[in-house]
Amino acid sequence: MNKWVNDFLNVLFPPVCHACGSKLAPHERFACSHCISQLPRTGYHRRNMNPMEERFAGQFPFVRATGHFFYTRDSALSTLIQDMKYRRFPDIGNMLGSIAASELFSTGFFNDIDYIMPVPMHFWKQMKRGYNQTHHIAAGISTATGIPVCLNLKAIRPHKTQTAMTAEQRLTNTAGLFELQQPEELNGKGVLLVDDICTTGSTLRSAAEATISSNPSCRLTLMTIGVTF
Repeated sequence: MNKWVNDFLNVLFPPVCHACGSKLAPHERFACSHCISQLPRTGYHRRNMNPMEERFAGQFPFVRATGHFFYTRDSALSTLIQDMKYRRFPDIGNMLGSIAASELFSTGFFNDIDYIMPVPMHFWKQMKRGYNQTHHIAAGISTATGIPVCLNLKAIRPHKTQTAMTAEQRLTNTAGLFELQQPEELNGKGVLLVDDICTTGSTLRSAAEATISSNPSCRLTLMTIGVTF
């Protein structure tokens, strides 16, 4: 019955690409193949001390870091991210996570990863939004790699939206934001810490520092869907 209803609605309101507005093919979801192919890949996973790794070098120990696509506010990726976060399309996160992980899988990027750990959202903010988009990104990565998702890291206090903040304000805003609930779960494990966008890196830094300070034996790798230039 639900399938018939969905098929009927798809005839009346055919799904379109969130980036360009063109009608989607039956095998496509949220974005057309052309728009996905045109998203600018960074190739950071192939570069030692790439620009994303340079942002965190010397701040805390990590194995490697990458942002898969370049992010600008007027890009197709920005439209997808905005729809994912604010317009109730959380499954765009699953799609983007799966695409990025599928493209990275053959490079060995995930070879020593035991858990995928999304950067959490505070309870009240998640209740208001209805979901944490980073959980969906992590789920997409898990689908593509078979690596389990770990929800050990928690946000222990709310924080303000950082869009208009300076780098210094962002660091203050995210200081002491996260806490590892069961540090022993990560003993000696390779952990992929996942977020949606890396701009200044303040949120990712706070999450990484909370993880490493609670369990220095775990090996952190950082990954975001988008990264600014």
